[in-house]
Amino acid sequence: MRLFQKILLILVFFNFSSYSNVGAVPESFADLAEKLMPSVVNISTTQTVRTTSNQFPFQFPPGSPFEEMFKDFEKPRERKASSLGSGFIIKDNGMVITNNHVIAGADDILVKVNSKEYKAKVIGADPYMDIAVLKMETKDKFKPVGFGNSDKARVGDWVVAIGNPFGLGGTVTSGIISARNRDIGMTRYDDFIQTDASINQGNSGGPLFNLKGEVVGINTAIIAPGQSGSIGIGFAIPSNAASKVIDQLVNYGETRRGWLGVRIQEVTKEIAEAVSLKKPEGALVASVGEKSPADKAGIKAGDIILKFDGKKIDTMRTLPKVVANTEVGKSVEVQIWRNKKLISKKLKLGRLESSEEFKEKKSKQKKTEEFEIEKLKITVRDLNKKDISSRNLKITKGVVITEISKNSPLSGQLNINDIIIEAKRTPITKSLDLKNLVDKIIKQGDKNLLLSIIDSNNRRRYIGVKLN
Repeated sequence: MRLFQKILLILVFFNFSSYSNVGAVPESFADLAEKLMPSVVNISTTQTVRTTSNQFPFQFPPGSPFEEMFKDFEKPRERKASSLGSGFIIKDNGMVITNNHVIAGADDILVKVNSKEYKAKVIGADPYMDIAVLKMETKDKFKPVGFGNSDKARVGDWVVAIGNPFGLGGTVTSGIISARNRDIGMTRYDDFIQTDASINQGNSGGPLFNLKGEVVGINTAIIAPGQSGSIGIGFAIPSNAASKVIDQLVNYGETRRGWLGVRIQEVTKEIAEAVSLKKPEGALVASVGEKSPADKAGIKAGDIILKFDGKKIDTMRTLPKVVANTEVGKSVEVQIWRNKKLISKKLKLGRLESSEEFKEKKSKQKKTEEFEIEKLKITVRDLNKKDISSRNLKITKGVVITEISKNSPLSGQLNINDIIIEAKRTPITKSLDLKNLVDKIIKQGDKNLLLSIIDSNNRRRYIGVKLN
């Protein structure tokens, strides 16, 4: 009996020892935090926000005749807005990684390392994966950290987050990886690591470390109902996916993603049954772009892509990520389901950023972008259908004022969202018209400009401007 008890005790000891070595709870994170904290930075940005406000300390009730009378006394005001985030150093020359949303639209970027601040510039940014690469403007040397293999990170692994939550720099939190491959609908490339390590506002862009001190994720988003702060559901971009984008931003200043040239949709249970697929899987091709790699390979609308370059396409959301991460110009094999048969197609992958589809999308975005009229010190954009509909306008052409500098000759006369429809009795249909006309007037030596505008109450007014 004693022999049996000894054997049982030995077995229990070895079993516990084995478990302890694999999944032991760390006694402390202090040594790890001390080693990593010099490589984690706090990021603060400032940008100019322009608003209009009434210079009088009172308001009139809606509908009052005095409301419209004193509307003309509303003046544009400028204020500096700031935001906080985190980041981490990847090269000793001061190269820093953070989220794109931390620095988007910033006039100035400051990176704080320990107690010292440095100005930084953007090397490259990718809004699609929400990553930005910064370079501190200094010759100082820094302590970088390296990336780990996020594919080896398992649910249940310990992780440590270091960042700048609510401006409290150098904050260390710990937890585990709660889930992998999370799709929260932020981008077409969502593939987040979920963690219960406390992540709050200001942690964005900070690193998620494994116990080896390697970066396995970039903290990016949280679920916080009612802005209640961390409830233990945070999301990080996996390091493997992030490092590919970072390499492209560092080397080229832009991304170079693979492009197939198809519009896709989900394969539902009903669609799978209709085409005799055993189960709903893959990505259904809704349409194929003309002269795209898919078109040249003979892929057609109605095909269901089940494999791409040897990788199984479980769901529709998988395909864009797999294609984007495949090297541009690579020859790949695509397995598709067509007419109840599995067939293969070979194609040479294109580059998303060089495609007509991407250029057209970018061109449309540019058309709605703001346009600076330097001589007037204002920023405008073209009037669009949404403006016409929402404001019940009778006009269809003009430019909307989006910013007015305090040094503008129009400051105090016009407000943001006023619409310029004429200048010098000449109709203004788009932003470039206004710029060209102002340049022409100044070149001719004329110092006076008559503008016809539609104000926020949809009233037409004339404004006389003295040009400098």
